[in-house]
Amino acid sequence: MSLICGLPVLECVYCLACARWVWKRCLYTAGYESENWGLASVDEFEPVPRICRLILAVYEDDIRNPQWAPPGGYGINPDWVILRKDYVDTQGRVTPYLIYLDHDHADIILAVRGLNLAKESDYAIFLDNKLGQTEFHGGYVHNGLLKSAESVFDAECEVLRDLVAKNPTYTLTFIGHSLGAGVVGLLTILALHNRDKLGIERNRIRCYALAPARCMSLNLAIRYSDVINSVVLQDDFLPRSTTGLEVLFKLLFCLPCLLCIMCLKDTCTVEEKKLKDPRRLYAPGRLYHIVERKPFRIGRYPPVVRTAVPVDGRFEYIVLSCNALSDHSIIWMERESQKALDLMLEKDRYMEIPAKQRMRRQESLAQEHSEEYQAALRRAVALNIPQAYSPSKYGTFHEMEVGEDSGRSSGKGSLLSPTNREESWNEFVERLFDVDDSGQMVFKK
Repeated sequence: MSLICGLPVLECVYCLACARWVWKRCLYTAGYESENWGLASVDEFEPVPRICRLILAVYEDDIRNPQWAPPGGYGINPDWVILRKDYVDTQGRVTPYLIYLDHDHADIILAVRGLNLAKESDYAIFLDNKLGQTEFHGGYVHNGLLKSAESVFDAECEVLRDLVAKNPTYTLTFIGHSLGAGVVGLLTILALHNRDKLGIERNRIRCYALAPARCMSLNLAIRYSDVINSVVLQDDFLPRSTTGLEVLFKLLFCLPCLLCIMCLKDTCTVEEKKLKDPRRLYAPGRLYHIVERKPFRIGRYPPVVRTAVPVDGRFEYIVLSCNALSDHSIIWMERESQKALDLMLEKDRYMEIPAKQRMRRQESLAQEHSEEYQAALRRAVALNIPQAYSPSKYGTFHEMEVGEDSGRSSGKGSLLSPTNREESWNEFVERLFDVDDSGQMVFKK
């Protein structure tokens, strides 16, 4: 009898708990994720609107006669397009892409577009590949996206190497949107590990992933954050979705189902368990979050761009928003990123920053990014992220080269192994020098 009387109490408690969860999820907005991040500067965000327009150009069948050009056009020279490959050329392994030689900005650009919902062949590109995660250079990546990245690298390695050789001062930039952003993220890692084939230095390689799919484990996302940059517009669902791509495509036209499943899954999973799961995938690199809406307010506000290299709280939750799909659109990303850049430029013009001070600001910005990158690596080690490593306390000499090769070589010592890093100066001298009869130090034979 007492048990039966207690059931209504349990039901009330359960209902209150569910109501509290729904209330918290409804109040959760994308602005909370980046509210403690720093503001992006003009110099680092300037390429984003231009990159959006270049990706939009990949959707055109004829760039010389565009049909969907944004106001002001794509801003590209059709004569500088080195090649463009469509579905027939890629044999269904990857979405269409092009290579563009941007002489105005000293860039060699490889642009991969996202899915076109009107093309059924787009689904086969990712669904026909084996889904799930695969081990890759000391971490885990999405298997289907990795296959697409490898096919692009194998097909265009010779072309990129010739362009790099002919333009020794140009930067090699990989750009993509949506699932194409996941492809270029992994393509960038392939390029970094095969720099000898491309004949290029690490500091000349960079990547911009717009609205990226989760494609790599947390340790890889942080390790390559000095090269890869991800741009997310407000409530975009894809960088937050950990659902398998196969399930995602099935639920793409049933957004409420997707949101309910993801909210339940995220709520019932402890964050520490998420961070320590080596197979859990994340959006790659440094994150740029464009925030343009505020809770309990109607309409869009002047966009603000915040940036960081977060370890925990890295777009972990689906946002219950009617804009979750529209914020994923490359067209909206181009418009809002251009508005944000115009506001930054207006503020800079108002402040009238001299040329010398601008150069100093660029140097300080690079230093700040380096320090933030090192702090993210140390934070990952402190949180016991699987396969995360701490940066050398003696600087960054050969650090990135060793970190990139760590996934391929096992059992061999490196210059930055813990034993060598902790070697004292006296031990180093004794290992390399001897003292002769006259008391002078000479090199050991």
